[in-house]
Amino acid sequence: MTRHKKHPAFWKTFAKPTWIALLTAIGLFAALLGDGAWDVLAWVGMAIPAWLSIKGLMVRRRI
Repeated sequence: MTRHKKHPAFWKTFAKPTWIALLTAIGLFAALLGDGAWDVLAWVGMAIPAWLSIKGLMVRRRI
């Protein structure tokens, strides 16, 4: 039986969105847990995905 090499293409496509989703989930969970350091973790966990989204929208594409 031969193995197909589909995994590198899968992770090449979905690695960054997976990390962004994980960071967002951590930020949301930290916001529910408490105050103080949890608030800082929540802000970071939610600000980085928002910043990456805005950065992705503002990229000027050259043709």
